[in-house]
Amino acid sequence: MKFLCVGCDEQMTFEERQEPGDGTFGASFSCPKCGHKVAMLANPMETQLVGSLGVQIGGRTLDQQPMELTRSSMIGREDAFEDVAPSKPGGVRWSAESEERLTKVPKFVRGMVKRIYVEWAGEHGIAEITPAVMDEARADLGLEAM
Repeated sequence: MKFLCVGCDEQMTFEERQEPGDGTFGASFSCPKCGHKVAMLANPMETQLVGSLGVQIGGRTLDQQPMELTRSSMIGREDAFEDVAPSKPGGVRWSAESEERLTKVPKFVRGMVKRIYVEWAGEHGIAEITPAVMDEARADLGLEAM
């Protein structure tokens, strides 16, 4: 995340971070072009969330790699992001409609999404994944908002 100056569309530069000890933190940024300043104050819950995600406010000089935090904090299978074939002999089949629906999922997570549906279908004795099965799995897994 980067802060941009509304007036001149320049990337704001980090100035300082303050942690007053009450669970909050504040950070200030300034525009190198026009000098406009902005500050951010995070409440204790936001501070805890930012800290638990490993996000550093200010001080990072290298660009983050795609999915760096997610990949580094995942425990489990090495192939979680690999693409899974829509149909496997002897495995769960995908209807044409469900395959079309998968094209709307961002490519970098499509393999993981396919795997979730395949595993859910296998656990429920379902031989073919259809859009209705996808909807049922989403509801069962609590993923309706995604």
